[in-house]
Amino acid sequence: MAMSKKVITREEWERKLNDVKIRKEDMNKLVMNFLVTEGYVDAAEKFQMESGAEPDIDLATITDRMAAKKAVQCGNVEDAIEKVNDLNPEILDTNPQLFFHLQQQRLIELIRNGKVNEALQFAQEELAPRGEEDHSFLEELERTIALLAFEDVSNCPVGDLLDISQRLKTASEVNAAILTSQSHEKDPKLPSLLKMLLWAQNQLDEKAAYPRIKNLSTAMLEDPAV
Repeated sequence: MAMSKKVITREEWERKLNDVKIRKEDMNKLVMNFLVTEGYVDAAEKFQMESGAEPDIDLATITDRMAAKKAVQCGNVEDAIEKVNDLNPEILDTNPQLFFHLQQQRLIELIRNGKVNEALQFAQEELAPRGEEDHSFLEELERTIALLAFEDVSNCPVGDLLDISQRLKTASEVNAAILTSQSHEKDPKLPSLLKMLLWAQNQLDEKAAYPRIKNLSTAMLEDPAV
């Protein structure tokens, strides 16, 4: 026979929550970490002035990082590579996968713009040699070149490469690599903490009925169904 769950009233639950002491300085660091990692430089500067929280990297570098990321998102890959090298030339030198993906994105943009001959030449000169060094690169190159075999890319099995999501994926990779080079986490801490909250609630659901947070955007407690 299944054991009945313990029922925790809202009053008892709120009292337990109030007993947990979280320093304002820690909350401010969490917010600053999110703003810095996601590239909200103006908000980070304003938050620094208002809260006194110090960022763990030079805020000026955020603008440069976001410029490189935006260049990829707009399809200006050569500009993005130049901006990354201006920030730190070792980023691409020590990250062959990122460099290949940027070159792959350049090839995709050539195909998008109908520059078939230029695309083939670029693939042969810049990407094929890297594909010979790494089989996974060769598979990605072959998949990208396959775009040229279809006049209607909407029916192309690899047409997703021309979606904006592919640019965003490459741009996120650039952003993460720059952050790593600056000894900064590539992902903000706040989303991870929210995932931990959901996991903890799911674990507790098996043992108790209690006021839980269902909507993370409002963080309102909802009474349990008993």
